[in-house]
Formats: sequence, C-alpha cells, structure tokens
Amino acid sequence: MAGWLLPAILAMAAGVSIVVQQALNANLRTALNSAAWAGFVSYAVGTACMALVIVALRDPTPAVATAARAPWWTWGGGAFGALFIVLAILLMPQLGAASFIALMIAGQMLSSVAFDHFGAFGLTPRPLDLPRVAGIALLIAGVVLIRR
Repeated sequence: MAGWLLPAILAMAAGVSIVVQQALNANLRTALNSAAWAGFVSYAVGTACMALVIVALRDPTPAVATAARAPWWTWGGGAFGALFIVLAILLMPQLGAASFIALMIAGQMLSSVAFDHFGAFGLTPRPLDLPRVAGIALLIAGVVLIRR
C-alpha cells in the first residue's frame, strides 16, 4: 500500500494542475479576447518549461534514427493536447470547472477502458469485465449528479 500512496498523491496533483491550467487559460482567453492565442501562449509556456526539465535532467537529444523508428501515430499527441486546450478554454467558462472536469474524466474513462480492452496504441490488453462496467456506470452517475 505504501508504494501506491505517493504515485496516487502525484496523480491527484496532476489532476489539480489540469483544473488550475484550464482556469488560467480561460482567464487568459478573456484578457486576450482569443481562445487561439490563449492556447498558443499556454503551449509556448509549457514548451519553455519542458526545455527547463530537459536541461535539469540532462536528458540527451534522441538520435534521429531512434526518433524515426517511432510509429507515425506516436507524433500526434501534441495535436490532441491542442484540441484539449482549445476545448477546455472554450467550454470551462460555459460549463463550470466541476462539470467540465467531470465530463472530461468520463470521456477519459470511457476511452481508456476501450483502449485497454482492445490494446489500442500498443497498450497491454485488459479485458472489459463487470467491475469496470460498474465503475463506468458509477462515473456516469457522478457526472449526472455534478451537472444537476
């Protein structure tokens, strides 16, 4: 159990950071009067922060040959990140933080169990079973309760 506690706390901190990020981005959208520019600034600051992490970790630049071996679809993460940022900037002010995050988590869980079940994107297959179906049902019930 102790080996699970720190990762769980850090995962929750990641969840907090998503809410903070989107609240800040929504405010930046208002200040700049542009969702696109708010998203761009978010990515620019994020890129600068990742550059600092690379320097701090002294992470060497991957070889071109190594990068070329990656499947073509692995390069698309940034596009989905951009889609998330734009949708969050546009929808969080309309839905509220709790509803947006609840709906986002519901989407994440539904896609996650499907990806696990089919082993999509190189994941180890984990078949859909009754406890996972029950978890999905409870999650959807939670979304309904939060949206009330």
